[in-house]
Amino acid sequence: MNPFTRSIAVRLRSRRLKEFIERWDALEGLVIRVYRGAIATEADEAEFTALRRWLREHYPEWQARLEPHWRSALRGGRPSQDDPFVFLLAPERAAEFCGSWPHMQALPAAREALNRLIIAEQQT
Repeated sequence: MNPFTRSIAVRLRSRRLKEFIERWDALEGLVIRVYRGAIATEADEAEFTALRRWLREHYPEWQARLEPHWRSALRGGRPSQDDPFVFLLAPERAAEFCGSWPHMQALPAAREALNRLIIAEQQT
């Protein structure tokens, strides 16, 4: 888990949100690894397929609660205009992250939205 996310999620009660964050962390790591390596291995493709399937199935549960948070996050130095989670789950293959700066720019907006949601969930 992202170190900052881990520090703020210590008291998070929602097992379902923790599970979503764990899968998102895995996707984020895969995107960065494939971008940096400029290649997606067969293992990367298999991992991406499984993560994408699970996250697309479970994202609707969190989409409305995440929206205000990603809308206030910056993406490439500008306010996010579209959902970074949907954008990062749109590719059909991990290889699409090779050299894709737009995907790399979407990661911080998604992470910020997740962190803000964790904080909001703990205040309720």
